Amino acid sequence: MSDGADIKPWRAVALTLFPEMFPGTLGQSLAGQALEDGLWSMDTVDIRSFATDKHRTVDDTPFGGGVGMVMRPDIVDRAVCDAKAGSAGDLPLIYMTPRGRPLTQARVRELAEGPGVAVLCGRYEGVDQRVLDAHGAEEVSVGDYVLSGGELAALIMIDACVRLIPGVMGSDLSHAEESFEEGLLEYPLYTRPQDWEGRTVPDILLSGHHAKIRAWRHEQAEAITRERRPDMWEAYEAAKRDEN
Repeated sequence: MSDGADIKPWRAVALTLFPEMFPGTLGQSLAGQALEDGLWSMDTVDIRSFATDKHRTVDDTPFGGGVGMVMRPDIVDRAVCDAKAGSAGDLPLIYMTPRGRPLTQARVRELAEGPGVAVLCGRYEGVDQRVLDAHGAEEVSVGDYVLSGGELAALIMIDACVRLIPGVMGSDLSHAEESFEEGLLEYPLYTRPQDWEGRTVPDILLSGHHAKIRAWRHEQAEAITRERRPDMWEAYEAAKRDEN
C-alpha cells in the first residue's frame, strides 16, 4: 500500500517565448506558498531555444497572405516533443487562443484533479495549425478578447486549477459556494463595519438564522445570475428541469 510519498505534485509546464513571465503572480500569496511547499510545480520550456538559425527565428509570414507572423510548426514541434520527453510526458497539451472553447469551472476542476497541464503560449498571430493537430492540442479561451500572447491566459488557467488543489486554499468548503460551482454567480459579500458611509449590512445576515441566511444567499445568487448572465441562467434552469 502506498504511504503517499510516491504521489507526484500537480504540475504546470509552460511552453513560451518568455519563460521569465512564469510563475509571475503564481509565485505570490497562497499559490506561491503552495509552490514553495511542493503542492504543485512550475516548469517552463523556452520555445526560442529550439530555433536553428543564428537569429533564433521562430516565426514566418502566413501562407495566403495577411498581416502579422505565424509561429513555425517545426520549431514548436521540437519544443513540444522536448516537453513530452520530460516533465510533461503525461500532461494534456492546451493551446491558449481566443478561438478556443471557453474555459469553464467544470473543465478547471477536471484539470485540477489530473496530473497537471502543459500550456502552449502563442505569440504574433498564433501557431501553425498543423502542429496543433499533430499533437492533439486542446484549444482553450479565457474570454472573448485578444491578448498580446498566451502567457497571461496561461497564468489565469493555471491559477484557477492550483487553487483547487487540496491544501492550497486551506478550506475545501469555500469552493462549494463560489461563482459557477452550482451554475450560479456568487451572492453579495459583507464584512465589518456593519454601517459604512450610511450603507448597512442586510438584516438577515445579522439574524444568526443559518437556514434563512442560506436561503437568502441562494435567492441573491439566482437574481444576480438571471440579470447578469442570461446564458448561465438558461443553462441553470434547464439543469433543474432535467432533475425533475
